[in-house]
Amino acid sequence: MAMVSIKRILITESVDPCCTKILQDNGIQVAEKKTMTKDELIAEIKDYDGLVIRSATKITEEIINAAVNLKIIGRAGTGVDNVDVDAATKRGIIVMNTPSGNTISAAELTCALLMCLSRGLPQAVMSMKAGNWDRKKFMGTELYGKILGIVGLGRIGKEVATRMQSFGMKVGELKIVFCFCCMLQKTIGSSCSVRSTL
Repeated sequence: MAMVSIKRILITESVDPCCTKILQDNGIQVAEKKTMTKDELIAEIKDYDGLVIRSATKITEEIINAAVNLKIIGRAGTGVDNVDVDAATKRGIIVMNTPSGNTISAAELTCALLMCLSRGLPQAVMSMKAGNWDRKKFMGTELYGKILGIVGLGRIGKEVATRMQSFGMKVGELKIVFCFCCMLQKTIGSSCSVRSTL
């Protein structure tokens, strides 16, 4: 891929301040204009050759056509479903994302939710808010020695597995070989098989 010369970048959503610093340290002018309307973005985008977005900013063909100097769109996060990639490609605009940017956060949240559920914390909190103290009712379950099946052992699944093993859980990947939604299962019979690699 040929090097692209970027002089001015527009950031339309909150990103880590180190992102702005890295760009500025490399001689790039950065403008942070959050909560822009579509019309404001269309009017503004012509002045920039780079754009950094997250998930809220929708980059449509109309916006891309107004971006006469745009060379690159950087999506701070996983996926580019909020960018008209076909329209950008036709214009020679590079579209990139950071697929592993939220891996650790997503894994940590998954582990936290798993621990909350194993201990019945949501129910215990609701009980306490109602003025009750049902200590025996919310004893919870230890994670140690339990089996955690993870459907899809991708980036996030692997990070969850690593963290939950530290609680003494046995972790394995569950592979869904073939599955239809419940409505189809009622119509044509059971059609879901699961293979475990535990």
